[in-house]
Amino acid sequence: MSHLEELTLYLCIYNRSIFVDGTHLYNEILIHMPQLRTFIFYIRTKIDIGNSIHQLSVNDIQQTFNKIQCQEVGCILNYNSVTSICHVFSLPFSFDCLEWIGNTFPNITFNHVTFLKVFDSVVFKHEFFIRVARSFPLLKEFFVINCTSQFLFWKRKNLQFQDSQSYSIVEFSHLTSLNISHAEIDYVEQFLNSTKTSLPCLTKLEVNYDNLIYVTENFTRDATRVNCSKVKWLIVERSIVYLKDIHHYFPSLQM
Repeated sequence: MSHLEELTLYLCIYNRSIFVDGTHLYNEILIHMPQLRTFIFYIRTKIDIGNSIHQLSVNDIQQTFNKIQCQEVGCILNYNSVTSICHVFSLPFSFDCLEWIGNTFPNITFNHVTFLKVFDSVVFKHEFFIRVARSFPLLKEFFVINCTSQFLFWKRKNLQFQDSQSYSIVEFSHLTSLNISHAEIDYVEQFLNSTKTSLPCLTKLEVNYDNLIYVTENFTRDATRVNCSKVKWLIVERSIVYLKDIHHYFPSLQM
């Protein structure tokens, strides 16, 4: 491969004790490709929390790319209670899929990403989703994993959700598929309440059924009706009987 001039690499690595960084890339790959002129890459390293790791900064990781001087490099780090995850990639980001990022990501535009999975043990606030919508303008599929309540819901579970115009509405203009089945109930509220989030193209929804019933007030709440109106595929964790109320609330539902 010493004569290779172009290389595109998308690599996901698990169960390592250290992150793959610029030093690894140079010593293991690039040093053997002296003719390489174009290198487009994305590498994700995921380390289980059981493996002790020194928490490096984004700057620490980016400095290891000093020998790779021909292009700009981006880095995202996600340290949480379960795993430590490092993403390194060439800029501009050239791939359509990005998974396992958390609250912290660079202020750049990911013009090619259509599938995004986010995960964190720290709460995702409304402002986080505003940033996501701006940074991923062509997003079509969104998978949200977070079990931390936005509003400490279980401490006020006897209170109704409040429709509020104090929020800037999050606009996901191209989103067709949303998976919030592994998210706290407050994220069901975040996405289905049209005073908080606009989902004009949503056709596939994966959600916990009990959370859906509560947030929609047993399929009667007006504030969550709009974002459900075009859903064709409703995926829940158990078998349900599609009653008349569900059909009225999801008029586009395909059986």
